[in-house]
Amino acid sequence: MWGTIRLNVCTGRSPARGLLSGLSAFRGYSSSGKEMTVRDALNSALDEEMSADPKVFLMGEEVGEYQGAYKISKGLLEKYGPERVIDTPITEAGFTGIGVGAAYYGLKPVVEFMTFNFSMQAIDHIINSAAKSNYMSAGQLSVPIVFRGPNGAAAGVGAQHSHCYAAWYASCPGLKVLSPYSSEDARGLLKAAIRDPDPVVFLENELFRSQFQQEALDSSFCLPIGKAKIEREGKDVTITAFSKMVGYALKAAENLAKEGISAEVINLRSIRPLDRSTINASVRKTNRLVTVEEGFPQHGVGAEICTSVIEDSFGYLDAPVERIAGADVPMPYAANLERLAVPQIEDIVRAAKRACYRSVPLAAAA
Repeated sequence: MWGTIRLNVCTGRSPARGLLSGLSAFRGYSSSGKEMTVRDALNSALDEEMSADPKVFLMGEEVGEYQGAYKISKGLLEKYGPERVIDTPITEAGFTGIGVGAAYYGLKPVVEFMTFNFSMQAIDHIINSAAKSNYMSAGQLSVPIVFRGPNGAAAGVGAQHSHCYAAWYASCPGLKVLSPYSSEDARGLLKAAIRDPDPVVFLENELFRSQFQQEALDSSFCLPIGKAKIEREGKDVTITAFSKMVGYALKAAENLAKEGISAEVINLRSIRPLDRSTINASVRKTNRLVTVEEGFPQHGVGAEICTSVIEDSFGYLDAPVERIAGADVPMPYAANLERLAVPQIEDIVRAAKRACYRSVPLAAAA
């Protein structure tokens, strides 16, 4: 079966400088047991799932000899060999189609895009071949495949490498869409995605380090798909966010606390399915909602959350829903314009204060 999916190395990018020695999956875990890099969290999840299930394999541009553009696959080629860590040509449509075909036959491919912007080259296979097949076959055909890679804004890479695809893929039935914030999220959700029988879009971020609970080191650790996490409890306003924006929301909540506003921060984790019950329960407690995302505002994730709250919890709202999103323009290249195009902490603070009818600090109001 492996013979049907093997490819020659033909990346077309800079040649590998020799295979680096494989390191422990937890080489980025601090000795104090408090932090781990997202990179190492993803690497450890891949390593453990490949070790546990011989059907799991990784494919993409430079995932093998070069060990990944972002070194997510570091050490995996040396450990599992070229039949399970497959370097591909620069042809997203080609290797994504091969991955979907392998999933049809019961394998569990993990397809890496160097950036999720390049997934546009393969969207026919992601949507028509992967997402729709289970329904079209009346449940007879499962497509256990993961499409993963960095998503959203990155510093100084321009419009064609900075797009957030959460809302795009979350609009498609048949797909599950995950967007981790922390290293714990990344590790637990990637393991869940690989084990899932359906196609999963896994949108990563470039967060370097984050807090990590000891129990997340266990090889059996896995987070449920479709369940949000309350990162910070509060009583005055609910703030929903995903990916890097969770960090911004938490910092905004700290600033709001200094002004006497208690903000509850929800890390969505899963965009599809969306944890509507956790969101609505929080809004029914705080009576206010601010949604935060870095993608385009029109038809965004925040718009879907707002609709859900209006449908299920409208009578509990004490203020209009506030929606924070990226600017409705392609990402600028200039650094000063780039900053204006994505939400900032101060934007979240202002929106939360508007929702609480507090446009100025308490001291100034007095």
